Amino acid sequence: HNLIFNNQTINRYKDTVFEAKGPKVEQLRKLKSSIENIQGCNLKKNATNIVFSDGNPNSQIMIIGEGPGANEDKEGYPFVGRAGILLDKMLLSIKLDRKKVYITNVVNFRPPENRSPTEKEIEIYLPYLNKHIQIIDPKILILLGSTALNTILGDIEVISKVRGKWFKKKIGNCEVFVIASFHPAFLMRQ
Repeated sequence: HNLIFNNQTINRYKDTVFEAKGPKVEQLRKLKSSIENIQGCNLKKNATNIVFSDGNPNSQIMIIGEGPGANEDKEGYPFVGRAGILLDKMLLSIKLDRKKVYITNVVNFRPPENRSPTEKEIEIYLPYLNKHIQIIDPKILILLGSTALNTILGDIEVISKVRGKWFKKKIGNCEVFVIASFHPAFLMRQ
């Protein structure tokens, strides 16, 4: 119970190493390098670390959040703060964990003050996110929060109306089933 009430991040992911099959490792390395070298994005100026991904790149399930918060910026991994603890519990409740899923965000650098990414920022990162999805080639995309929903599926409806509904989406040469849910940070505020 001390973990729930502690504001410190828990660095429990840095020692986890996954062996990706085939060319995925090199493709992910190149993609990360490309994101690190993005020009014209103000998010990088205030960020400490790129927050690229966590989990198993061979997974059939890919989770996409909004963007890194302060804890994620500090550690360099998505969902490591309080929202990450809740996400871990949510995954555990359906017999999954970070070793069985792959996690990233719409944007890879922390927006100041934990604000949502702007449309311009999302536009800059969208080609990289699409490439990320194509490299992982998941069967299921889980979109956490309105930003991820609107980025991948467009402004179809508000998240409260589409949550739990399945969609099929083609992203490049990748066809995925997509489902949206509330972001863990939103659930904690309720």
